[in-house]
Parts: sequence; structure tokens; C-alpha cells
Amino acid sequence: MNAIVERAEIAAPVTTTPADLIRYAMTANADVAKLEQLFELQVRWEEREAKKAFVAAMAEFKRADLAITKDKHVEFRTDRGTTAYDHATIGNVVAVIVPALAAFGFSHRWVIERGEGGLIRVRCIITHRLGHSEETVLEAGLDASGGKNNIQAMISTKTYLERHSLLAATGLATLDQDDDFDAEAEAERQRQAAAAKNTQTAASTTKAPEPWAADKFTATLEKQGKMVTAGTKTADDLLAWMKTKAPLTAAQEAAVRALAPAAPISGDVMTAAEIAEAHQREMEEAQQ
Repeated sequence: MNAIVERAEIAAPVTTTPADLIRYAMTANADVAKLEQLFELQVRWEEREAKKAFVAAMAEFKRADLAITKDKHVEFRTDRGTTAYDHATIGNVVAVIVPALAAFGFSHRWVIERGEGGLIRVRCIITHRLGHSEETVLEAGLDASGGKNNIQAMISTKTYLERHSLLAATGLATLDQDDDFDAEAEAERQRQAAAAKNTQTAASTTKAPEPWAADKFTATLEKQGKMVTAGTKTADDLLAWMKTKAPLTAAQEAAVRALAPAAPISGDVMTAAEIAEAHQREMEEAQQ
């Protein structure tokens, strides 16, 4: 006789959810306090299940082969120099990411706010179909580059933050990460380097004033020195006047200081009127 072996079927484990407990409690006519506790337990259980579903779906989403290319070139001139860079437009980023998100049960939205000091804040919220959401927040000041007015600057910053918050929330990047803000920093570095170079060039090309030319000094000393020898001017007066015209060498200054009033001539003494007349003639000759 062949032995008949009976195999007991192994039943799959049964998971009891808070919803099952609520149905059982209602059948057993549980009091209101017990039902409230079970409903709170049901809410927490659903939140945990939604979060687990979010994580699992995001892991599957990250396996998708998504290529986000830089599809726009920007170039403009400012007083800081030329700024040029490539970046992925918001339309290109959305066109690649959003359909892939939807395929795994995700949707996204942005919330725009104003932060402290007039900063623009963008919240990118990714929500799974079971209700769990996670958000990424970025903020920045107005992008006034390229001569933008206030409205254009605000829209530029908003678009930039939307683009990068969506990339950050999904953990994605363009094939070559956008360098538009880096380009601004590079333009500023170039401007500072050019300014420093111009300063050095100006310093090297600025020459000290040339001293009195020998022939001009000799002619001036001969003419103006007469007033020193006549006693109507001092050597210091003549030095001060000549230095306003050009620097004096040490030898030239010594030559001026060597001038001295002539010794009195014995014999007839000139009257005050005659001295004044002679002085006037010397002044007129010196100015010629």
C-alpha cells in the first residue's frame, strides 16, 4: 500500500491593519474613545505606508535614464565685461523630468514666497499618489545681470530657482551642471583683474615732473637773479617762485642760494625815487 502523505498547505501570513481593528471594534460595539484611538492609529499607519511607497517609487524613478541637456546659450556685456554661459531652460528640464515623475506616481508644484531682505524663495514640492510629499527650498536675490529691470530680474531669479529646485528635489543634474551663476562670478573676477592691471599701468606711465632744463634755468636765473642782487627780492623768494614752475636739482638750488645783494657803491647815493624807478625797469625786463 502506498503511503499517502498529506501536505498541509501553509497559509500566507495575514496582516491586520488598523482598518480591520476599527471594523472589529464597531461590530463589538466599542465605545467612542476606543474608536477615536483606532482612527488615530489608522491615520499614522496610512502616513507610514505612504512614505514607504514614496521612497520605493523614487528609487524606481532614479533608475530611469534621463538626459537633460543645456539647450540655451546666453551672452551679454556689462561694465564688468562679457558674460557667456550655457544652461538648460526651465522648459527643457520640465519636459524631461515631469513625464518620468508621472510614470511612477509623482506630481510636482512650486510655491513662490518672499524671504527676508527681499529674497525670492521657491519651494518645489514632490507628491506621491498615496499622499506623501517632500519639498526642496531654494532662495536668492534679484538677478539684475545684463541690464534687467526689476520685473525681469524677479522673473529670472524665479525661473532659475524653479529649475534648480526641481533638479535638486529629484536628485538629477544637467549633463554639464549649469554654470550661469559661476559665469557671473568669473566676470567679476575678470573685471577686478582688469582694474588692477589698469591701475598698475597708470602707475608705471605716470612720470615725475622734469626739473628745470639747464638752458632755461640759466636764462631765468640771469634775469630774475638781478632782483636778488639789487636787494628787492631774496634768494628764498626766487627759490619758492621757481619751484612752482618745475623742480630744481640740488645744483640749481645751490646756484640760486649763492645769489646775494650787491655791495653798496661808493660815491653818489641814489634817491628813493631813483631806486624805485630802477626796480620797475628790472621787473619789466624780467617779465619780457
